[in-house]
Order: sequence, then C-alpha cells, then structure tokens
Amino acid sequence: MSESEDEADVVVVGGRSAGAATAMLLGRLGHRVTVVERSRIPSDTLSTHGIARGGVVQLARWGLLDRVLASGAPCLREVLFRAGDAEEVRTVRPRAGVDGLIAPRRHILDGILAEAAVGAGARFRTGLTAHALIRGGDGRVRGVRARSTDGEQVSLPARIVVGADGVRSRMAVLCGSAVRESYPADNATFYLYVGGTSWPRLEYHAGELASGHTGFAGVFPTHGGEACVWVCCPAPMVAGVRGGAVESFFRLLASVSPSLAARARAGRVTSRVRGAVRLPNQIRRATGPGWALVGDAGCHRDPITGHGITDAFRDAELLAGGIDAYLCGDVVDLSGYETARDAALRETFDITCAMSRYPPLPEFAELQLRLGRALNTEADHLASLPWTVTA
Repeated sequence: MSESEDEADVVVVGGRSAGAATAMLLGRLGHRVTVVERSRIPSDTLSTHGIARGGVVQLARWGLLDRVLASGAPCLREVLFRAGDAEEVRTVRPRAGVDGLIAPRRHILDGILAEAAVGAGARFRTGLTAHALIRGGDGRVRGVRARSTDGEQVSLPARIVVGADGVRSRMAVLCGSAVRESYPADNATFYLYVGGTSWPRLEYHAGELASGHTGFAGVFPTHGGEACVWVCCPAPMVAGVRGGAVESFFRLLASVSPSLAARARAGRVTSRVRGAVRLPNQIRRATGPGWALVGDAGCHRDPITGHGITDAFRDAELLAGGIDAYLCGDVVDLSGYETARDAALRETFDITCAMSRYPPLPEFAELQLRLGRALNTEADHLASLPWTVTA
C-alpha cells in the first residue's frame, strides 16, 4: 500500500549531523521540514567524531554546546603534537567564543541534533529509505519516494529536497550531481576505543614509516572516560587490520608511534576495530532544480584532518540560509549556497588532499601547521556569520 503526505517545504534525506542540523535550522526559521532516515536515531556510525574549533563554534551559536558537554563529552583544553621525536603540548586558547574542543560519540551527538530538530518543528521519519525522486513535468525535483522496513511505499512531496545521506549518497546519483573534483586517495583510517587509563588531552602523532611515507595517529578523548584511538596510513599497509584484528591494529599504531601504542595496550580495549579504506577526496555539484546536497553527500575529504562534522555544520548553516532566501522569494535558485560552500571549503580541502598523500615527515609537519592556521581562520569566519539561529 502507498501513502502520500502533504507537501513540505523541505524534505531532508539523512538525519545525522548534516541532515539534522539543516532540519533544525530550517525549522527555527519557520519552514515545514520532514527528515527521512533509514537508521534508528540515535545509533552509532563510522566516525572518529573529533570536532574542529569551527564545529564547536557552530554548536555554541546554535545553543547546543552546553547540551553536548552535559552529556559527558569532556571539554578538551590541551593538545599534544608529536612529530618524530619532537613533542609539544599546547593549550587551547579562547578564540571565536569557545575555549575548548570536543569529540562526542556519534550516537550521542546525532541524538542531540535530532532532538533539537524535532524541537524546532521538524518531523523525523526513521526506518524509511528514500529510493526515487518525484519530478514535475519540467524535470524539477518535487519530492521523494521512500519505502519502510515492512515494504510500505510513501510519497513525500516538497518544494526542495536535500540530500544529506553521506559519501555514497543515493540522492546525489538520483539528482544527477556530477563529481566536479576528485583526487587520488590510496589511504586507510582505523580506530578502536580504549578505557581504563587517563586520556586528558587530544593527541596527534606523526611518524616516519619504513616506506618513507608519514603515518598519522591520535587520541580523541570521549564519553565514559574512553578515548577513540586512531591511525591513518597508506592503504597497502592495512591488510591485517582490515579483518578487525586488535593485535594488527596495535602493530600498525606502533609503526607510527611506539609510545602511543604502548599506552593504548596498557588500557582496556572496549570495542572492535573499525575503519575504512580509500575513501574519496571529492567535491560534487551541490545544487540543481529543486535539490541540494549537504555534508559528505556534497563534499567528502579523507578523515586524516578530522573535518567531516565541521564541514557538515558549516554547510548546514550556509544551506539553511540559502533555502530560507529561496522559499521567501529573495533569490531565484540555490546557486549562492554552492558558491559560498566552495569558497569556505577550499583551503582545508586542499590541505587534506596533500596530507592524505602522506608526504615525508618535514612536509607533513608543515601541512599540520598550515591546517592549524586555516582552522583558526575558519572558526573566526563562522563566528562572524551575519545571522544566528538559536533555540
């Protein structure tokens, strides 16, 4: 049996960081929003979940940072950088309205965002998979068709459809969004969780591998006294780790940072090994007649710079502002969102592509310094955006 719902202003396909944030902001602006998400929310997803300063700025601007901290996510005010034998601990100084960094577990962060979206008036439809578009006679996208887990068909008409369904976005394919830029990504990222020891700060470790490349590893302290311990390296090195073997993970970690591997071994492993290989560095066309993409659906970068959630938050606000202007009749299309997104992502995207080639250690360390400066500039920009939609 099929059902058809009343037209919404916006249907968002995907209810995690990018989709929930977009829905929340549009709801706060007074628009009718339906979110379609195939998974249960809250639930976990593949992510090392560190949030750069710009993403923390966004949570503060939206009135959600206190909720994230109240959930038990530690506020991290120190960062350790280690490159070869050189080590430095820096204090996270107040900037752009925030004085710490966070790495909340995704099932907690996504739950907070979804709750905020519902509180703003958005309707969440979980257990639905969007599988087709509704198009008008002029070819414009005018909604989506979805099916529930028990096979029920649902038609969801809307003035705008937003694809927020991740790096392998079905919406991007259905909308015909072309990949505008793509760069080689012969890379791998794996992580697990370790408890039973002290993890007081964020950590980044760069080490020279036998191949001459640089490996990268780190620690993101999170809820419950645990830490996400991760390692990034060229894909050919991870054959054993891909099977989920903890011992293989620790050997790989030790090839980058023996000291970090020893500390992690001394703790208590609380999860299986998770990760991904050869994730793309790509930028897609972000808008078209009746549709837009946000988050990883529109632009995905290698996890090595830990910028995915911050990308999602930044672009959610840019897109929400663009959709609001379109629905209110102030602009004729959403192309301004794509232009703003492209300008905002450029520097950090280029640095990510360079780091994901794992150049020799001196060059890699210089890229880290460039990234730090770029992230500070980004945070200042996000803090200065002309409109703020708070709870």
